[in-house]
Amino acid sequence: MERAGRLGRAAWAGMVAALALLAACGENNAPGERPLTRTERAARGLGDDTLGTDASTIGDLFRDNGTDPGTGQNLRVNKHLWRAALDTLSFLPLASTDPFSGVIVTDWGTAAQGPDGPERFKVTVYISDARLTPETLRVAVFREVRGRDGGWQSAPVAAELPRRIEDAILTRARQLRIAEREARG
Repeated sequence: MERAGRLGRAAWAGMVAALALLAACGENNAPGERPLTRTERAARGLGDDTLGTDASTIGDLFRDNGTDPGTGQNLRVNKHLWRAALDTLSFLPLASTDPFSGVIVTDWGTAAQGPDGPERFKVTVYISDARLTPETLRVAVFREVRGRDGGWQSAPVAAELPRRIEDAILTRARQLRIAEREARG
């Protein structure tokens, strides 16, 4: 009987400890004081999982706050080049995009028929800077043709093809920049 009493006291002590820990998770407001907003908590350095230390949110990464024209707030690539590259390559399926490193990789896209039979292409775009200049943009094109055995085999890419894609991306980026300026007035 004494053993059951000790076990009961241990369980009771555990519940009290758990309740004390749970109570510590609540707001630290005095009675009658209103809870702080997220912005107020950030300003006081109290932190918040959904709010950065500077009161920013994840969505701010893709907003133009005017601090650095031509780029997103924290992105190191030109927003017009980024959008133009996605627009230009929209006919190919995307494999991955990384706006922080400025890399866009498409998956293989099949063309109907090339000079060597069925062919497919894969494109990788590198945007290395926040400036809208040709030097900040590089395009790599990969080509495969269907072999006699039915499998895909690497094939040479026409030397001018990456440059033509770069030119199309740059032209589209300039159009986007002009349209944005006209919209601002």
